[in-house]
Amino acid sequence: MPDVIAPDLDVLFCGINPGLYTAAVGHNFARPGNRFWPALHAGGFTDRVLSPFEERELLKLGVGITNVIERATASADELSAEELAAGGRRLEATVRRYRPRFLAVLGIGAYRGAFGRPRAVPGPQTETLGATRLWVLPNPSGLNASYQPDRLAAMFRALHEAVTSTGASP
Repeated sequence: MPDVIAPDLDVLFCGINPGLYTAAVGHNFARPGNRFWPALHAGGFTDRVLSPFEERELLKLGVGITNVIERATASADELSAEELAAGGRRLEATVRRYRPRFLAVLGIGAYRGAFGRPRAVPGPQTETLGATRLWVLPNPSGLNASYQPDRLAAMFRALHEAVTSTGASP
């Protein structure tokens, strides 16, 4: 999956890894039932629900997308601890290169494994990557029943409020 990325974004959203459907169509969060695009809109990042096929429009809004791990799988539980740790190192290099103001990792387990933070909880994190602030959001997969759409939207909205309160463009 190619990243949707540019230097100095306001927010770089980071999925765990592409699902098989997403990899097949070549667009991020493309599987029907994935709640990323509705949550992005409900959180205030977009003025309408974008289609995965419009993902490059995000760059105009100061938003991008990447993944911790590039390999596509049917589910994230197929990923090893070693893959997550290696993905965290790759992600750190990407963040240092592109310097987004915020990195929002979509999945608490992915964040914990990639950054070696076993007790991390969703929301803003105390550590940073250089000047980039870290934020953890739930995995927006439709398989993640722990977070219903209203709760997911509220968590995306909290990030959006943090971004806009620190002088960003969205």
